[in-house]
Amino acid sequence: MIRLIASDIDGTLIEESTPDLYPEMEEEIRRLTARGVLFCAASGRQLPSVRNVFRNVADQICYITENGAHIHYRGEDLMVTPMKPEVCREIVGQLRALGPGYEFVVSTPQGSLIESEDREFLDLMAYGYHNRFRRVKDVLEENAVILKIAVYHKGSIRRLGEERLIPAWKDRVQVCVAGEEWVDFMDKSVDKGNALRWIQQRFGIRPEETMTFGDNTNDIGLMRAAYYSCAVENARPEVKAAARFSCPSWAEKGVWKAIRERVLPADER
Repeated sequence: MIRLIASDIDGTLIEESTPDLYPEMEEEIRRLTARGVLFCAASGRQLPSVRNVFRNVADQICYITENGAHIHYRGEDLMVTPMKPEVCREIVGQLRALGPGYEFVVSTPQGSLIESEDREFLDLMAYGYHNRFRRVKDVLEENAVILKIAVYHKGSIRRLGEERLIPAWKDRVQVCVAGEEWVDFMDKSVDKGNALRWIQQRFGIRPEETMTFGDNTNDIGLMRAAYYSCAVENARPEVKAAARFSCPSWAEKGVWKAIRERVLPADER
C-alpha cells in the first residue's frame, strides 16, 4: 500500500520554470489526502515558489525544497540545513568571476538574495518561478543563513557544471545539475533522498510504501529512497538507471497517470 508520494516539479510534474499545476493533479492530491496518502513536493526551488505551484492544495502537502535543505509541513519548518559561511564566500567568489550570462541566487529560509541587474533574469525569478527575493548589492554582507546557492545560464549550464563546478566542489559540498540551466550548491548532507528518508522516519512510512518521481540528477536520491521509484520518459539516463519503473513525461501528465494506475482503486480511476 502506498502511503507517501514524492515528486520533483520542474521537468517531472510540470514544464521547467512554469508556475501552474494542472487541475487533474490538484484533484488527485485532494483524493490522496482523503485516503491518508501524504503527497510531498520535492524541488530545488524555494518554499514560496513551490507553494505557489500548489496554491490550491498548499496546506494539504509536505514540502522538500532547496533540494532537501528545507522541509516544511502545515506551517511548520521541520528541518533547515544551512551551508557553512566560509564555503559560501568561496562559492560566491567563483560564481561572480564567471562573467556575463551567468547569474546566481542565494537562498535563505525567508527567500532569496540576488545581486543581478539583468531584467530578463529578474523577470524569470518573479514571473516564471514566482520566487520571493530581494535585490542586494552584496549577498554576503546580508549575514543571512544560506541554504543553497544556485547559478543559472540561459539555454544550458550542464557542460560547465559537469566539467568544472561539480569536480571542483563535490568533496566539500553537495553540488548537482538541477535542470538544464541550473547548478545547485548545498551543505554536504543535503539531498532530496536524505530529506525523504527523514520524512519517512517522522511519519513511520517504509520505502516499500513510498512512490517517487524525477527527471534530473538531483532526483537520484529520491529514486534510491523508495521502492516505487519512477523516472519520467524525458529523464536523464542516470535517473532512469536508478529507478525501478518509468512513466510518461510531464507533457503527457505522466505523474498523474502513474499515480492513478498504481495507487487508486480501479473504480476511482
